Amino acid sequence: MLKNVDHVTYAVLPERMRFWSWYHIAVEGGRLVTKFDDVTPDAPSSMMLYCVDYGEFGIALVSGIDREERSQVSVFVDRHGDHAVQHVAYGVENLDDFVDRLCSLGGRLRGEMLTRHDGFGMVKQVFGKGYAPSGDPAADSFPEYVERPSRSQRGRARRESTITFSKTAGRGFYEQLERARAAADAEPLINEFSMPSDWTVPEPQTKTP
Repeated sequence: MLKNVDHVTYAVLPERMRFWSWYHIAVEGGRLVTKFDDVTPDAPSSMMLYCVDYGEFGIALVSGIDREERSQVSVFVDRHGDHAVQHVAYGVENLDDFVDRLCSLGGRLRGEMLTRHDGFGMVKQVFGKGYAPSGDPAADSFPEYVERPSRSQRGRARRESTITFSKTAGRGFYEQLERARAAADAEPLINEFSMPSDWTVPEPQTKTP
């Protein structure tokens, strides 16, 4: 059901955002495609969002902005440290089918599916609840699932393709997580009782040369 890693999001300290941007761009060879210094300027808390494209996948850097309230990203960094993986976004062929499968097997989503335009066409994304709930949704790692147009649909060569991120998408998820915190939502992504009692780990599958 999953086909690739779309992007990895790291939560970083505000004073280290410049350093980690340099690392991912100048050292690793990425290309900055998004730079938002405040995704929710009208809210009690917010985050910075910088995104770096590597062609086949992307890196997102988020950093908390604390105002009247403590940013959820700041809470995550407090627990996990600087440059910790907040979430990995996995690409799927058909997001609606995958979500149906996930939920039918006991999976739980953080909020509604988000749809946006990233310059190549419509992109759909959804966020799961935390893998290991801590009592505060802001402190938990979680999955994201994304359906993007295929490279052929985008009408660009592989070397010219870009993974992009929008301020709207960043704000949309931030608000979903804020609602979860307000509701004290401590449900996990999935429980062990969802797994059949007789399920066993299968033997590894070898690839045919």
